Amino acid sequence: MRIVIAGGHGQIALRLERLLSARGEEVAGIIRKAEQGDALREAGAEPVLLDLESASVEEVAAHLQGAGAAVFAAGAGPGSGAARKGTVDKAAAVLFANAAVRAKVRRFVIVSSMGADPAHEGDDVFDVYLRAKGAADTYVRNLQGLDWTVLRPGALTDDAGTGLVRLEAHTGRGSVTRDDVAAVLAELVDTPATAGLVLELIGGSTPVSVAVKSVAGN
Repeated sequence: MRIVIAGGHGQIALRLERLLSARGEEVAGIIRKAEQGDALREAGAEPVLLDLESASVEEVAAHLQGAGAAVFAAGAGPGSGAARKGTVDKAAAVLFANAAVRAKVRRFVIVSSMGADPAHEGDDVFDVYLRAKGAADTYVRNLQGLDWTVLRPGALTDDAGTGLVRLEAHTGRGSVTRDDVAAVLAELVDTPATAGLVLELIGGSTPVSVAVKSVAGN
């Protein structure tokens, strides 16, 4: 299956690309800078140079043609200001979802954040981020033509993954390794029975594959 990942040079995306390519998937990652391409190739993914802050729906859809799944893992990053939370975390997610519909790619997984809420209050940059993520999630959930799953990880760490998580509609606050987020995403992409679910993710005691099968009803 061909899988296209938005935000292909992100820390979670690179881990996901390695996992997917290792199991034999054809993986493409959308990047903004040509110099990021080598990192994707090392991860086993095809780099696609495209700026989601300026591209049209048609341009993005062209790269999604023939894909079996799309994953939105892009983000403005912790050092960015409030404006880019709107152009990346919200608008780019909306663009990518619309392009998936245009390209008839039904399976769509979006990496959100615990606490994402379009009505979240506050004026700090992180508050703007949570509103942007929440607005993107709401848009995707209301879009016809997608078999979507929203994943909302807790606080991210760079510790080595344990392969043990807690994946539920509501987990409560907690942290989770980027390794384990990527592992859950790899399972979700291949588990369409999780379509229509908004899932929170933190570290836990359940193996990733078991956790995903559990929320899928298997």
